[in-house]
Order: sequence, then C-alpha cells, then structure tokens
Amino acid sequence: MFVQSPVPGFRLLLVIVLSVVLIVADSRFDQLTQVRSAIGTGLAPIHWLGNAPSQFNEWVASLFTSKEDLQEENEALRARLLILERRALKYAALASENNELRKLMNSSEVLDDRVIVGEVVAVSPDPFSHEIVINKGSRDGVEVGQAILDANGLMGQVEQTSSFTSRVLLVSDSSHAVPVEVVRNGLRAVLLGNGDASALELVHVPDTADIREEDLLVSSGLGGRFPKGYPVAKVGSITKEQGEPFVKIEATPLAELNKSRLVLVVFSPEQDANDEAGEAAPATEMGPAEQDEVR
Repeated sequence: MFVQSPVPGFRLLLVIVLSVVLIVADSRFDQLTQVRSAIGTGLAPIHWLGNAPSQFNEWVASLFTSKEDLQEENEALRARLLILERRALKYAALASENNELRKLMNSSEVLDDRVIVGEVVAVSPDPFSHEIVINKGSRDGVEVGQAILDANGLMGQVEQTSSFTSRVLLVSDSSHAVPVEVVRNGLRAVLLGNGDASALELVHVPDTADIREEDLLVSSGLGGRFPKGYPVAKVGSITKEQGEPFVKIEATPLAELNKSRLVLVVFSPEQDANDEAGEAAPATEMGPAEQDEVR
C-alpha cells in the first residue's frame, strides 16, 4: 500500500475504499464487535497505568498524614457510622414490611437486584460524548445494556464490554433516554440527556400534567432495559409557554456523574436465572467475581 505508485493518488483512493468497506461492514453486519472487544481488552493495562500516578500520589500523601488529621477523620467516620446504622434500622423495617406485602401478592420475595462493585478507571476525553470506563468486564458477567448506579442514583448503562473493562454511556449523554415515572403520582415520561452533566430534560409532559418542582423521578422499568424503581433525578424547573401543548421541564440527576469513583453494576433476575442454569457451582466454592457481590 505504501510503495510508490505510478498512478497519483492511488494509495489515498485505496485507503478511502478500505475505510468505507469497514464502516459498512460494522454498521450493516456488526462484524467488528470482536475486534473492538479485543482492543478494549488490550487497553486495560493502559487504563491501569493512567491511574497509577494518582494512586501513587495518594499513597505517598497518606504516609505524611498528621495525627490531628487522623483524629478528625476518625471522628467524622464515627458520626457517619451512627447515621448509617440509624438508616439501616429504618430500611430493615421497611424491607420487612415490603416482604410481607410481596408474599400477600404472590410476587417475588427478592427485595433487591444482585450487584457487583466496580471502579471508574477512565473518562472519555470527548466533550460531546459522556462515557466512562469501569474495571468490570465480560469475565465478571457484565453484559451490554446493564444498568450502572452510584450511591445516589442511576448513572447510565453498559454500552460495550471487553474481558476486563466495560464502557458505560451516562444518562447525561445527548443520545441517552430513560423511561421514568413520578413517585408522587405515577406520571410516566421520558428523561433525555442533553450533554450537560448537571441537567436532564423531561419530555412529552402535557401542560395539564400534575408535576411539581422537587418531584422524585425513578426508573419505570418500561422497555426492560432499566430495573424499576431506581432513583434517577429530581424535577428542577418547570416552564410553561403560551400555546405550547407540552411544558419544558429540567431535572437534576441524583447520581454524581462527574465525581463518583465506585459504581454498582446491576444484574436482573433474568440474568441470575440464566447464570444458575448455565453453571451449577457448589455452594462452598466462591470465585473472585462472587466475592465482590453486594446484596
């Protein structure tokens, strides 16, 4: 290809034709999925090396922490522990009540979906693409389309997987949409990303709809992509324009899209059922992925 050719521009034409063939093969026949997965697996060490300097700096800084700083941090952690213990007692009572209601309705007795903990190892440098890379991949059972959460709410969904990492599309991306409902009255709508990590847009809401500022929006479960009931955002502002059939609503995402370092990968009950059907491991044996599970 790169040998001098007597025909001017032949190499450029050959590269253009090859590029068009690859684009068509990928878009029409999905032939390059395995290639992208292999490239993502090969880039995993690069992601680790990219985080190595910051981790080393944190380790060095921890060596010179003063006694006063440690005491203050210890007191703050104690206060936080008391708050979390109080919340745990409250949630335990609610879970018990919910469990009884599920039994009465002959529904599932499972209170929560299974999750594993992952860590953000890279962020997309493209300002028009809101994506992150986490250190959990296909070897951990992660699949395309799985929901990703942080401690506060829904962050996005898995867009692409490799053996060791997965690429996650955040809810703030302009191509992302989440079916949601208002907790207060069950009103359903669609929450769209607009490229702003601090604001989302609630669309197709009639001007007569009962919706208020500070209303909590949770995933409705419609479409089967996101589990039902996970917090997504809170209504921020509502603008009604004269003569328009729909109102303009902005919502604030609950997840800390630009700050969260640890995330939760959610497994649906259907995935758990498929995993159990695929392999029946003894109860005494526990793999590395299972040790990370949080229930």
